[in-house]
Amino acid sequence: MRVKKFTVLAHMLAWGVALVWIIPFLGVFMASIRPYEEVISGWWNFESFQPTLNSYFEAWSHRTAPLSRALLNSFIVAIPSTFIPILVAALAAYSFARFRFPTRDMLFLTVVLLQTIPQQMVIIPIFKTMFSLGLWNTYIGLILVHSAFALPWQILFLRNFFSVLPVEVEEAALIDGASYFKIFYKIVLPMSLPALASIIALQFVWVWNDFFFALILISEPDMKLATQAIPVMKGRYYIDWSLLSAASIIVMAVPVIIYAALQKYYVRGIVAGAVKG
Repeated sequence: MRVKKFTVLAHMLAWGVALVWIIPFLGVFMASIRPYEEVISGWWNFESFQPTLNSYFEAWSHRTAPLSRALLNSFIVAIPSTFIPILVAALAAYSFARFRFPTRDMLFLTVVLLQTIPQQMVIIPIFKTMFSLGLWNTYIGLILVHSAFALPWQILFLRNFFSVLPVEVEEAALIDGASYFKIFYKIVLPMSLPALASIIALQFVWVWNDFFFALILISEPDMKLATQAIPVMKGRYYIDWSLLSAASIIVMAVPVIIYAALQKYYVRGIVAGAVKG
């Protein structure tokens, strides 16, 4: 009975927290499908309820910042910014987990400490470096910055995951004549699918939702990302909350779909990547 009471209380608490989190989203969604005249009096007011999708069509083909173009720009940045650091971090993490070399622990500690550096602290030298290299206002520069900031936490995450993988499988392959690189991409990477899926979901969502780096490094109107396009839709004297809400729903739908597709591996990867430090 005590176990059942605890289970009931845990479920009630979980549903309560979920309800608190979902109410703001419900408000944004209701505002996106209702005319401005209904939203201005509060999305919870249902004296007049005439749902419409006009705001979604208007946001998609907005005359100043169309989401159709902005979403494509975000994909151009988010996809390579997700897979480039994963490839580099996986190689580095495997080296930290399996090989012994001078200053290994000190170098790994340095990598871990790099996670504590805030974006705002280094944005000026980053801007100057990108400008001097001719990478300011280019997608390549933004991709490199996102990749560099992702490497420390991804190396730490994958190193912890690789450390709990059975070494015996790799030793058997090594005896059979397989090289370390072949062991890495034939054995280690397939076994690390949950961790890789977790990193893909986290990194993609982080890059997709980024506004700070995009604001500093991208200024060309036609190159603006989805997160930059939404504020442009806000007028100086008139704010169409239905339009902004519809644009927000469209932009947030992409990471939600990514998470739903990778949910099968997400929790397993997160737990396995954090059990060993």
